[in-house]
Amino acid sequence: MARKPGPPASGGDENIPEDTGSGATGQERARKKPGRIGTPRGRMIEAFMELLAEQPWETIGFGDIAGRAGVSLAELRGQFGSKLAILAAHIKEIDREVLDADHDDMSDEPTRERLFDVLMRRFEALSPYKEAIRSILQSARTNPALALALNNFGVTSMQWMLAGAEIPSSGPTGLIRAQGLALLYANVMSTFLDDDEPGHARTMAALDRALGRGQQLSGIFDRVCGFIPGCTPRRRPRPLRSTDVSDGDAAVAV
Repeated sequence: MARKPGPPASGGDENIPEDTGSGATGQERARKKPGRIGTPRGRMIEAFMELLAEQPWETIGFGDIAGRAGVSLAELRGQFGSKLAILAAHIKEIDREVLDADHDDMSDEPTRERLFDVLMRRFEALSPYKEAIRSILQSARTNPALALALNNFGVTSMQWMLAGAEIPSSGPTGLIRAQGLALLYANVMSTFLDDDEPGHARTMAALDRALGRGQQLSGIFDRVCGFIPGCTPRRRPRPLRSTDVSDGDAAVAV
């Protein structure tokens, strides 16, 4: 069943380590996500995310990543060609974790409930990386190339999340839907980063509100779709899905 957003509660989040930033060691994350850093490639990804939690994107060097991961520069170069490639690998692993979860109990749920469940699973998977995400978003504010890359990563990731929620995500229509969902997801991200409630109650409530606003603004999708070859606007008599529109002003998938 989809998890319904409840009223905000006070107290710490029992599902998140006390220090989800630079204080979280590789061993602690290994216990939380066995297999994530069980290989040199995985250690490289985790090392980069740990460094991001400690310092800005622009100050992290390849030597820093290799040293933290306990590998040589040659080994790091053999796996990744850039910091963006490492970030893309991290995003791919998060997506894989979400998609690997059991969604059978959601197959009979309404579209909005399925999407809510998938997106909350993704937020939960990102819990150990809040400080790293906060750091990279700060850098993206003054780095247009990084911001554009984050948006591209976000759209690709949201196409997979749509597929996980059994919502069409291919073709021009799917691309617009994924971009809109990336914007919606990014809008909720700010709440998630400051959410210390048990079970991420504030994030759940913000996501539920965002999906509701998406339904109210669904006419935007029809207007944009009309200008794109091969894109078929939805018929007005049928209620539109919440993922058909955008909500927010920045897209991330970190």
